[in-house]
Amino acid sequence: MTKMVTRKHFSDTHTTNTKNKVKKTMKRQKPFQEPVDNGSVEESESAGSSFPPTFSLSTIKNKQRRHLMFMKLKQEKRKQKLELRKKRKKERDALGDKAPPKDVPKTIENQRVYDETTVDPEDEEVAFDEGTDEFSAYFNKLTNPKVLITTSDRPRGRTVRFCEQLATVIPNAHVYYRRGLALKRIIPQCVSRNFTYLMVINEDRKVPNGMVLCHLPDGPTAHFKVSSVRLRKEMKRRGKDPTEHHPEVILNNFSTRLGHSIGRMFAALFPHDPHFVGRQVATFHNQRDFIFFRFHRYIFKNEKRVGIQELGPRFTLKLRSLQKGTFDSKFGEYEWVHKRHEMDSSRRKFHL
Repeated sequence: MTKMVTRKHFSDTHTTNTKNKVKKTMKRQKPFQEPVDNGSVEESESAGSSFPPTFSLSTIKNKQRRHLMFMKLKQEKRKQKLELRKKRKKERDALGDKAPPKDVPKTIENQRVYDETTVDPEDEEVAFDEGTDEFSAYFNKLTNPKVLITTSDRPRGRTVRFCEQLATVIPNAHVYYRRGLALKRIIPQCVSRNFTYLMVINEDRKVPNGMVLCHLPDGPTAHFKVSSVRLRKEMKRRGKDPTEHHPEVILNNFSTRLGHSIGRMFAALFPHDPHFVGRQVATFHNQRDFIFFRFHRYIFKNEKRVGIQELGPRFTLKLRSLQKGTFDSKFGEYEWVHKRHEMDSSRRKFHL
């Protein structure tokens, strides 16, 4: 038998289902109604006041509107920061000499972990090491630098151009192609021809990615990772090609014993007496163990202003290892090797 359903029973069932749906929708909408009570976005826009403290951009589901509100919030914070800076400047001008010293901002560099091997220029032990190390003949002006620049086997065009531009930066540098010779066979030939440096540029996927710098005849040998290479053609607002004048050399922030050795290695690449007429400067700037190379030409506009113009190329070096003696991949004795998982555990500890 079919069971008959009365009109009254049907209406009661329909009313109960409707009430349950309303309760479920109220529960769903409850978390989205809380931020509206503290202040709506439309009201803050019309009033032009700052955002409420409990305002959260994650409650805005529309992507474009969320981005718009984020940019507005960022602009408001920037405006408040500028007003605070102007206020502090007025207070300092009003106090004059009685103004308190400026706050030094906290950076990774000034929070650096102290290194025991930091070099003191007046230390007698450091002076003795400088007088007896492999670069003492250069700094005593007994030898003149002569550099051989070569590449890995079968170099590509970008690596070859990079070597040619390095030869215009380093005076008395010569570029020779490798032709499949091993470095152990190249080094004796360089020593017999009075070369003081052997520089090998390695590449990966047609891009320069490594540099082996070997001081002759007794070493040491440094292996660097090369990154961020920009050739002269790829640089904006660069100057004319460099001249044959000997450039000045600037070495920044090589403070430890290891960094001191690397800095002396870079200094020995260039002749002793720079030609100030050429107004060219080669800079090796160490920051957080990354060595940034820049090559500029400067001009004095007046007593206080100096104009500089980058000539290129530019690149960044990261020291991977320092080996005693000349290059020997099998039986070489290493003074220092970069172990990434052990040495890079702290962001505030540097080695150069």
